[in-house]
Amino acid sequence: MRKAASPEWLPLEQSVPIDLFRAEVEAWARTLGVTPREVRFRPMKRKWASCSSRGRLTFDTDLLRQPAEFRREVIVHELLHLKVPNHGKLFKALLNAYLASAETASFAEEEKPFVNGVIGKD
Repeated sequence: MRKAASPEWLPLEQSVPIDLFRAEVEAWARTLGVTPREVRFRPMKRKWASCSSRGRLTFDTDLLRQPAEFRREVIVHELLHLKVPNHGKLFKALLNAYLASAETASFAEEEKPFVNGVIGKD
């Protein structure tokens, strides 16, 4: 996923710990029925995340300071590549379906509704 111009950042004390982010990834992996071989974090200049053909997910450390809805979108996007390696119609349909189900769950819990943010960087 390509990065967009940096959205507003959370103060460092509001960033998500790596362990919590890993738990989000694991929860979504179970929901999607996939198992990443490895989950890594490193600074990335142009992408929020990537998925290798060997099943390794790499997330940008800046993602830890992004809003939960945006993190969820990036996590689901990358995990879906373990099922569908391209961005074709099936990939887009699955992505929209899983994110819509997450949005419905958010409304049921009376949380802030999911807003589909800009993912790509210029």
